[in-house]
Order: sequence, then structure tokens, then C-alpha cells
Amino acid sequence: MQHSLRYSANTYQALDADSMDMEIDLSNLGTVNTMFAALFSKLGVPIKTTISANVLEEALNGTVTVRPLPIGTSVSGKMKLNSSLLDGREAMCSFFGVTINEQQAESGIVIRVTSTAQSKFKLLYFEQDANGGYGLALQEDSEKTGKVTSTGMYFLHFQVYRMDSTVNALAMAKDPEGAFFKRLEGLQPCEVSELKPGTHIFAVYGDNFFKTASYTIEAVCVKSYEDTTQKLKDVEAQILRKRNELRQFESEYRKALARYQEVTDRYTKEKQSVRSFNLCYSFITSVYLDMHAFAFFLIVILPTA
Repeated sequence: MQHSLRYSANTYQALDADSMDMEIDLSNLGTVNTMFAALFSKLGVPIKTTISANVLEEALNGTVTVRPLPIGTSVSGKMKLNSSLLDGREAMCSFFGVTINEQQAESGIVIRVTSTAQSKFKLLYFEQDANGGYGLALQEDSEKTGKVTSTGMYFLHFQVYRMDSTVNALAMAKDPEGAFFKRLEGLQPCEVSELKPGTHIFAVYGDNFFKTASYTIEAVCVKSYEDTTQKLKDVEAQILRKRNELRQFESEYRKALARYQEVTDRYTKEKQSVRSFNLCYSFITSVYLDMHAFAFFLIVILPTA
């Protein structure tokens, strides 16, 4: 879907909320639209992207090449969005099959993708359908974390959350004071919490605007990371509590701010009112004194002249 991005000679125009609900397919964008999408993204506007229909169709038809990704290993690769630029070593989307046994499934599995080049990408999870093809079930967009971009899927038998930085992004930009209270609103629950024994299909989809996307994908069994798993539970519980506290604090802050505004407005009005009274009183007393002096002149000074 092509999405026209508006440009002003003086500045970039902000996209409205309705526009931001739309998703664009970078593989079908022309050069000009891709350039403007990249510029908006560089300015911090969250541009939602969708997966190429060609990739999804090939997956549904079962015609994609699936490489094995054994537990405990990693694979690195590169991808280009424009199929006309492919050179045989690179593809728009790379598919991987992760086979897990019963013990590994019970322990928990993590699929993680990172890019030291800070490439943008999507991690996809496909479920096999009755016709032998693969239907898209889940997707996670990469996020910048430190000096790398990364994302992951966590199948740990308990509710895991992810931080979506695009949530309320426009509202935060319009309301700088409210941005503080929205920082944890992007915490969203992941839809799948466990995997069954067998082979599961994952894919990495390049999401760069122009450059080749490079990545490293790894599959890990968390049996050896039980302490880390418990820390994850604890940290997520703390974040959820803090999010609830911020929601309550925001309500209290808004009420206090409204009261403060009401008081300062009244202070300004009262100050103006007192000033007006002072001016009026000064004028009246000045007139009174002038009249008194004139009367004194008529009664006392003039007869003796």
C-alpha cells in the first residue's frame, strides 16, 4: 500500500492519528515516497510498516526455503527489500526452522534477533496450516537498545510483556507534560507464552528503507538461565506496578495542575482588580484635594485680596 507523505517547503507536516493507523509496504514504495518515509522516521515519527504480500503468499504456498536453526546456535545474514536488487546471497525474508524436544519446550525457548549495524527488521512466527503452508501468527518489530537494534520472542510459560515505543507516540509529541506519564503505556502482553515440542517456523524480515539489513538470529533454551528468568518476572512485575502508580499519579497531577491554574488565574485577576481600585482611589482623592484647595481659595484667599 502506497502512502503519500506530505512535505512543506518550510517544514515537515506532522502525520495525523488516522494516517498513523495505516501501514505501508516498503517493498512497493517508489523512490520518492521511500525517501520521505525515511525522513519522517529519522525525525522520530513512528512509521508503521507491513510485510510484503509476496512474502506472505510464498509462505502460505509453502514455497519458501527454511533453514535449520538448532537450539543453542546462531545464524547471521543480510536482506534487501527491493527484489530487483537481490544478488542470490540476500533475500527479502529469511526463514528458519527451530526444532525443540519435550524437555526444551517445558523449560522455555527464546528466539532473539540483533543487529550491530542498527538495521530495522521484523521477527515473524508462522504456524503450519493444513495445506502444508505457513500462516503468519506473530510479529515483533526491532527496537534500538543501546548500540544495537534487537527484538525477541519469549516462550516461558508465563505472561511476558514487550515495550512498544510507538504507542501514544503522537499524543506524547502533542503533550510534552503528558509524555512522562505515557512512558510505560507501551508495555504490551505477548500473545503466545509457550511452544509445543516439534519444529516451529520463524523468519527475519528486512525493514530498512534503503540499506541492506544485517542481522543475527539465535535460539536459546532457558534451562541454563533460570535465575535470569526469575529476574525477568520480578522486573516486569515492578514495571506493571509503576505503570499503575503513574496512572494514579497523573490523575492527581492533573487535578493539582488545574487547581494551580485556577488559583494563579484568580491571583492575576485580583492583582488587576486591586490595581484598578488604587488608580480609582488615587484619582478620586486627587480630585477631592483639588476641589478642597479651590474652595479654600474662594473662601479665604479671594476675600482678602
